[in-house]
Amino acid sequence: MGQAMTGQERIDVVYTWVDDTFDGYAETLAKYVDKPADTNPNRTRDNLDMLRYSLRSLSMMPELGHVHILSCRPQVPRWLNTEAPGITVHHHDAVMDAELLPTFNSFAIVSHLHLLPGLSDRFVYFEDDMLIANPGMIAGLTDPDGRSVSHFLPKVVPGHDALKPTDSPWNHALATAVEVLNRTYKRRPRNPFIHGPQVIDRARYGEMIEKFAPEIERTRRSRFRSNDNVPPEYLYPQVAVEEGWARRATKEQAAKMEGYVSIENFLPLTWLMMRLNEGRKPTTYTFNDSFGKNPNPRVVHYVRQWLEERYPEPSPWEKPARAHVYSSV
Repeated sequence: MGQAMTGQERIDVVYTWVDDTFDGYAETLAKYVDKPADTNPNRTRDNLDMLRYSLRSLSMMPELGHVHILSCRPQVPRWLNTEAPGITVHHHDAVMDAELLPTFNSFAIVSHLHLLPGLSDRFVYFEDDMLIANPGMIAGLTDPDGRSVSHFLPKVVPGHDALKPTDSPWNHALATAVEVLNRTYKRRPRNPFIHGPQVIDRARYGEMIEKFAPEIERTRRSRFRSNDNVPPEYLYPQVAVEEGWARRATKEQAAKMEGYVSIENFLPLTWLMMRLNEGRKPTTYTFNDSFGKNPNPRVVHYVRQWLEERYPEPSPWEKPARAHVYSSV
């Protein structure tokens, strides 16, 4: 069963973050690129300052402990006050072997989260495009007895035989993870995890890494996402359910937790999806970058305005600065 959660428990938050506009990043990336998918800007772009607004949203998490941001050296958000208490920026070389660096593979990076120094026994993992939309996130991610709740989407992860070679490494990696899970546990159709945060038990995450050591080692040695990788952020909630560390959320609970929008270059579509999503009053938001190579400045302007209106109060970790100025479009 899960570890009991007390009213006094403080839960740290861990982010993974990257900004491909930092000096030298593009040049370093170019040295290792092997295929077009490796240069997909959707995974490295920071044109919406999502991390800034995600940190602002943490004001709705009374259980908040320390905030940890994991990024490649020497990247630090320009607006972040690293001297403020309660936040630490860690670079990959603090937890990853030198021979694995540089890495552009989020799966490899996420496999090291439990090694962050000073991390609480349990923590919430956020990707930098996730925000708290309404209070009660921790209550939705854990049961009253403290056991975690794993939230899945009501569809099935397709296997490699249903995928094309040109499908994304993410989809192939999910299929690889399903094969690994079905070899280890009962074979069954497996669902994708929601686009949203999850509570992770640090010690059990380490157990999972050891349990699937060959697959994790192969993943860690891939500088970019590869078809034979396993995404630890997907593997963990599945293993947690199989091992009894977590229970599976109902469809209604999963739908309440996830507020997902794909940010597209077509403004009317993005506007409609954001309005409909906000009307659902989900517990969290995830705004996935689907701009492609050339973001529509009108969409960027609209989303940034929405974020500023929804999360206007600076977090304790922002440098004092004038109000953000939006470019005209």
